[in-house]
Amino acid sequence: MLPRAVAPYPECMAQSSRSKKPSKPKLSRAEKKAARSVRRQTRRETFSSMRQAFSMTRKNDNKLIPLLIMAFVLGAVVGFLLLYVPTGKIYFGIVPAIALGVVAALFIFSRRAQSSAYTQAEGQPGAAAYVLGQLRGEWHKTDAVAGTAQLDAVHRLLGRPGVVLIGEGAPHRVKPLLAQEKKRVARLAGDAPIYDVVVGKGEGEIPLGKLNVHIMKLPRNLSKEQVVALDRRLSALSAARTPIPQGPMPAGAKMRNVQRAARRRS
Repeated sequence: MLPRAVAPYPECMAQSSRSKKPSKPKLSRAEKKAARSVRRQTRRETFSSMRQAFSMTRKNDNKLIPLLIMAFVLGAVVGFLLLYVPTGKIYFGIVPAIALGVVAALFIFSRRAQSSAYTQAEGQPGAAAYVLGQLRGEWHKTDAVAGTAQLDAVHRLLGRPGVVLIGEGAPHRVKPLLAQEKKRVARLAGDAPIYDVVVGKGEGEIPLGKLNVHIMKLPRNLSKEQVVALDRRLSALSAARTPIPQGPMPAGAKMRNVQRAARRRS
């Protein structure tokens, strides 16, 4: 009796069995050393910036240390109970408790540091433009589409809600600027909604720390295609505008040269 013929092993299966994941290119010793030095430098810069932010926030926020301690303790207790209650073993909850406590403390620190930065920047020229630069999402931002020699300014945002005009400075000077800019934008905006916001602490004004939250709560009225088309039409209005600082001006800075330049361009 002849032996049964053995079916040939499929070629595709043989190739797939031999195929391996592409290996990462091996780095030379010098490249590994350079990568390690880059990572160390990045960590140093991160720790340095955090240390500076902590020292500045602590000077302006007396409640920072007690709140950080409270957040760490509460986070650690919650993290410990989440693992101790179902398992009944103490050592299972120690590491997660510490990790959750650190995360809670870092969250409180970031919020208090941001609030302290906004408080220090309140009333300084360019503060609103700096805060608007931290908006999340797809926004077309144009700084200082209108301004005065006293560094009052109107900034323009374009997004899904429509056109948002943000004025910062003295209200009696900013409101006429907003009205003029609103008329210019309305000629090209068509049916797109136009919102105007005055940054400040007075009645009907939005505090600097709540500016981004206020803008993010606006309803979505336009599609992405409509936003792109409107941005093209409004781009002509952005030429030759009065420049202002791109962030809060330092306390005690000399404004004479900036104001002179603004008057020449206004």
